[in-house]
This record gives sequence, structure tokens and C-alpha cells, in this order.
Amino acid sequence: MTAPDGATGPGGGGDAVGAGGRGGGAVRRDEAAELAAALGDTRWQPPRVTPLDRRLAVDRDSVERGLASLVLTVIELLRQLMERQALRRVDLGDLTEEQVERIGTTLMALEEQMTGLREYFGLAPEDLNLDLGPLGPLLPTD
Repeated sequence: MTAPDGATGPGGGGDAVGAGGRGGGAVRRDEAAELAAALGDTRWQPPRVTPLDRRLAVDRDSVERGLASLVLTVIELLRQLMERQALRRVDLGDLTEEQVERIGTTLMALEEQMTGLREYFGLAPEDLNLDLGPLGPLLPTD
């Protein structure tokens, strides 16, 4: 099967090497431009690509805050899961009083640390709750 440009097969022979190219290098085919021309769209232009620093406004504070938010979200999720598991074990009665006390103290200390880190990075508790779209929020709000 011969393509409109004379190439055979899908992607076959589309890049001519040395034929008419400068210095014997490869001549690069612009498939998007060829497709637009074949469809009769003469207004098509390749997208203009700007350097990354102009497209993305990156400053150290926003990157630091975003990373802190992500890490604290994961830690908060794990803290809540550990707390639920501890409550299940307490309800089942398979922990001693000393273990219950130690788990409670540890979870309270972890919650204090989380509060301190959220304050340090200027994050509210709701900032750590990712919206998962149709699934709802990541963290329970109870």
C-alpha cells in the first residue's frame, strides 16, 4: 500500500535519509502538517512550544507547601487507619490495659505533631483532604 507521500506501509520510508537533506542528514516528516493538508485544512499551524519556565510559575514556597501537603496527607491517612485499627482491637478486647494506654498516648502525640506541622506549613486540616471526584474525599470528615 502506498501512502500519499509515496512511502509504503505504516511509517515505512517516511523519513528519507540523505535525499535532499542538508549535509546528508535525515529529513524529518511533519505528519501532522501532512494530515492537515490531506484533509484540506490550510490554516493548521504546529503548536508553539514555550520554555518550561514561562509556562509554569514555580516558586520555592509553593513547591515546598505542595510537597508538605502531599506528605502530610499520606501521614494523616495512615494515622487515621492506625487509630481505627487500634479502636477495633480495643473493642475486641485483645489488648491489655497497658497496651491500650500506650497506643492512646502514641496516637495523641502523633496528632500533636501533625497539628504542629500543619501550622508550620500554613495548612488547615481540610487542606489535607484530597477530593477524589466521584469517590468523594480521601479522608473521612467525621
